[in-house]
Amino acid sequence: MPIYHKLVRDLIPQVIEADGKACVTRVLEPSEHLGAIKKKMKEESLEFKEAVSPTEAVEELADILELVHAALHVYGVSYEHLEQVRVQKKEQRGGFSEGIYLIEVEDD
Repeated sequence: MPIYHKLVRDLIPQVIEADGKACVTRVLEPSEHLGAIKKKMKEESLEFKEAVSPTEAVEELADILELVHAALHVYGVSYEHLEQVRVQKKEQRGGFSEGIYLIEVEDD
């Protein structure tokens, strides 16, 4: 039996069992959960980087967004609060939509 040791979506055990297979799982403690979310976020970010088509990219972005929601849940923070922080940062420093790429900053 393959060993994974990774965070999966909540319904994956049922999907595996519906496929006629057995799996072993456990529910992570909140401190472990956050670490697993961070590790999974890295994995999904790499998959987003490697996505070839817009459809693949959007699928990976959906996974990343689901992980954002999971992290917010662990932190006890609402998505609305996250959005407020995002808007505040955008107002203060801008967003990323213009594609500005910093090359160099003159040193004093």
